[in-house]
Amino acid sequence: MALAREPLKTSTTRLQRWIGRWWRQQSPARQDRYATIGPLVSVLLFLAAITAAFWYLRSEEIDRATDALRRDTEIAQQQIRLHLIENQEQLVRMAREVVTRDIDAAEFLVQAGAFQRERPEVRHFTWVNAQRRVRASQAVLSYHRDDPTASPVADPSLPAEGRRSEAEEAFLAARETRQPVYSRPFTDASGQWVFQVQVPLIDRSSFAGTLIVEYSVEALMRFFVPTEVTRRHRVTVLGPDNRVLVSTVSSMPGQHNTRAPSLQYDLPLAPTANGITLRGQGYRTSIGLIGNTLFWMVVALSVLTVWMLLGTWRHMRRRSQIQNALVQETNFRRAMENSMLTGMRAMDKDGRVTYVNPAFCAMTGFSEADLIGLYPPFPYWPPDRIEENTRLLQQELQGRSPVGGIEVKVMRKDGSIFDARMYVSPLIDPKGQQTGWMTSITNITEAKRIRDQLSASHERFTTVLEGLDAAVSVLSVQHSELLFSNRSYRLWFGADARGHALLANSSAGVPYVPEPDEEVDGLSGLPTQPLTETGAQPREVYVESLQMWFDVRARYLQWTDGRLAQMLIATDITARRRVEEQVQQQAERAQMTSRLVTMGEMASSVAHELNQPLTAINNYCNGMVSRVRAGSISTDDLIAALQKTGRQAERAGQIIHRIRQFVKRSEPQRQPAHARDIVEDAVELAGIELRRRKVTIHTYVAQRLPMLHVDPILIEQVLLNLLKNAAEAIDNARMPTSRRHIELRVIPRHTAEEGGVIEFSVSDMGPGMKEEVLARLYEAFFSTKAEGMGIGLSLCRSIIESHRGRIRAQNLYNGESVSGCRFAFTLPVDLSARAESPPVPDVPDVAAASNPNA
Repeated sequence: MALAREPLKTSTTRLQRWIGRWWRQQSPARQDRYATIGPLVSVLLFLAAITAAFWYLRSEEIDRATDALRRDTEIAQQQIRLHLIENQEQLVRMAREVVTRDIDAAEFLVQAGAFQRERPEVRHFTWVNAQRRVRASQAVLSYHRDDPTASPVADPSLPAEGRRSEAEEAFLAARETRQPVYSRPFTDASGQWVFQVQVPLIDRSSFAGTLIVEYSVEALMRFFVPTEVTRRHRVTVLGPDNRVLVSTVSSMPGQHNTRAPSLQYDLPLAPTANGITLRGQGYRTSIGLIGNTLFWMVVALSVLTVWMLLGTWRHMRRRSQIQNALVQETNFRRAMENSMLTGMRAMDKDGRVTYVNPAFCAMTGFSEADLIGLYPPFPYWPPDRIEENTRLLQQELQGRSPVGGIEVKVMRKDGSIFDARMYVSPLIDPKGQQTGWMTSITNITEAKRIRDQLSASHERFTTVLEGLDAAVSVLSVQHSELLFSNRSYRLWFGADARGHALLANSSAGVPYVPEPDEEVDGLSGLPTQPLTETGAQPREVYVESLQMWFDVRARYLQWTDGRLAQMLIATDITARRRVEEQVQQQAERAQMTSRLVTMGEMASSVAHELNQPLTAINNYCNGMVSRVRAGSISTDDLIAALQKTGRQAERAGQIIHRIRQFVKRSEPQRQPAHARDIVEDAVELAGIELRRRKVTIHTYVAQRLPMLHVDPILIEQVLLNLLKNAAEAIDNARMPTSRRHIELRVIPRHTAEEGGVIEFSVSDMGPGMKEEVLARLYEAFFSTKAEGMGIGLSLCRSIIESHRGRIRAQNLYNGESVSGCRFAFTLPVDLSARAESPPVPDVPDVAAASNPNA
C-alpha cells in the first residue's frame, strides 16, 4: 500500500507545481478574471450536474415503464396469436376431412358445435362451396341447416358475388392463394366488430369452397388478454384506419377530455396481416423537471450565486479599465509598428537614427541595437553608392524628397543588395513640433523583376505580331475604336478602323447605345461572357480596293480595361484562290475533254444510229415521189408516209440533241434532279454503243427515291463512262451471248458511316480485273487500254467526291472464279425529303444488240 501511494503523491505534487507555475505566468488582470470566472463556472457546472441527474432519473423511469408496456403488449399478442394459430391448424384438418368426404354436413355441424363450445370467441362457423352457397352453418347458441329459400345477400358475414365486402375479398383471396386468409375487421349483423379466417377446400387441385370461422374481437380481448396485463395497462384493438374497435378501458359517458396516454406500443394481432393492430398504452408516473420543487430550489440558489458573482466581476472590471486603457494604448502603438511589413526608420534633425521597427531590421538583417544612435554613412548603404546616398540624405533632411518616393539600393548584413522604394515624411510630436523625419522603405525587388519581365514579354509579343504576314487588328465593339493594329494591317489599310469593318463585313460607324444591363453589348445583344468564350469563325473575304482575298478569323475578347473588343486575323490567300480557280478550270476542261473523247470513241456508233432514220427518210421520200408521179397514192397514204418520215426525222433530231447536250460546254451547276431522269438519259446515250457491241442492259430504279442535289450532266457522264467501260470489257473479252449483258441498279441505302445515300451500281459479266489493276484503278493517266488516256475513272472519282460521295470497284465471284465486275458510287441525300414523282412500274430497259435496226 505504501508503495502504491508514493507514485500518486508524486503525480499530485507535479500537478500542483505545474498549476502554480502556470498561474504565476498569467498577468494580474488575467488572474483576477480567472479568480472571478472560477466560482461562476463551478456554480454553472453544479447546476448542470443537478439538471442532468434529474433528467437521467426521469429517463430511467420512462424506460422502465416503456419496457413493461412492451412486455405486456407482447404477452397479450402472443396469447391471441397462439390461440388463432392453434384454431387455424384444427380448421386445416377439418377442411382436409371435408374434401376427402370423411364427414358430411351433419357430421360437420357436430364438429363445428364442439369446436365452438371450446372457443367462446367464435361467433359463426360456416361451410361454403365454390359457388358461395352455404352447405352448413353453426352460429352462437343456434343450429340451422342451409335453407335454399333464404337470401344470404344481406348477411355481411357471408361472401356474395358482385358485392364489395370483407367476407367476399377474403373468399377471393383464399381461392387465389389456396392458403388460409384472415379478413379485415367489419361489423356483423348485430353490430359487433368481427373478423374471419377462411380456410380453402382443395379437391384434387381444384377449389371446392371455404370453411369460414368468424371471431369476435371483443371476445378475444376478454378471454385471452391476461388480467394482470389489463390491470397495469390499457389494451386497445385498432382497425386499418386506426379506429378503436375494442378497448379494455372505456370512457365514462360524456367524458371526452381525458388525458392521452404518454406511452404506447403497437403489434399486429392476427398471424397474417389483415389490418388489425394491438396497441398497449400507459402513463408516465414520474414528475417532470418543471414540476419538481427541489429542482427549482436548486436553480434559484444557483441563480442567486451567479448574480452575486457577476456583480463582483463587474466591480473588478471597472477598477481595471483604467489600467487596461493605458496598457492598450501603449501596446497598440507598439503592435502597429511591429506588425507592419514596411520598414520604418526615424531620424532626428541631425540624421541620427532614433527608431527602427522589426520589419526594417528583418529587411536589412541588422538588429535594433546595431542601428539605434548611428550617424551616416549607415551600414546598409552599398559601398559604391555612399556618395549618392549622402546626397539623397541631405535632400531628405532639407525636406525636398519627392512625393512619389525614391528608388534606392539597400545592402543587407550578409552583403546582398535589393531594390527598395523610400518615402519620407516629417515626424511631428504631440505638441505639433517637428522632431525629425520618418522614413518608410518597401522591398520592390520582386515587383521590379515582374515589371521588367512584363515589359520584355510585351516587347517580344509586339515584335512577333509586327513580324506576321497576316493583318491583326482589335476594335472596341462599343465605340468602334481601333485599339491595336500590326504592321501588315497598317500596310494594307492604314491606321483607320474602316479596314477592320471591311474585313468583318460590318459598318464601322455604328453608334454605341448603352443598355440597362452593362453586361450586355448593345451591338450583338448577347452577354459579354459567352461572346468571349466563342472560338474563331473563319471565312474568306474579298477586298475589291486591294484586289486581294483574305482568310478572316474573328473572335470577341475582353480588352485590358474591361471593354468588349473584337479581334480579326486576316491572312492573304490571293495566291491560293488563284491556284484553286486554275485547278477548277483544268477540272472543267478535263470533264469536257472526257466527254468529247467518249463521243469520239462512239462516233461510228452514232453515225450508224443516225444513218438508220436518214435512210428511212430517203426511202419514204423516193417512194412518195414515185407514187405521186404514177398517180397511184391516195391522200391518206400520202399523209401516213409523211407522218412516218416526220417521226424518223424527229428520232434523228433527238439523237443529235442528246449528243449536243452531253458535249455542250457549260459551268458545273448543281440543281434538284431525279435519279430516274439521269439514268434514262445515260442509258439512251450508252444504248448506241451497247447495240453496236451487241450488249444488253437491264435497269432497275427504286420507286419513291429522294430528290438529288447534283449536276445531272456530270453524274450522267460518270454513268456513261461506267456503262461504256463495261461494254468494252465484255466485247474485248469476246464473251458468249449468255454473259453479254449489264445490270444498272439505283437503290436507297443508309449506313452509320455515310448516312442516307442513293447507290448507283453497274455490274457486268465480263472477265473482271486483276488485283494490281484494282489497286491503281483511279490513278491519273493509268489505263489498261492501249489507246486509253487514263483520265476516265480518275475524273469519275473526282466528280463523285466533289458531290461528297464515294465510288468503289470489286470483282464478282462464282465460287472461286471471277464472274464479272461491279462499279458502284453513292450520292448523299436527305431521306426526310421525298421528292420523286409518283411510282412508275419498274420495266427493264433492254437494248437488244442482236437487232441493229431496232
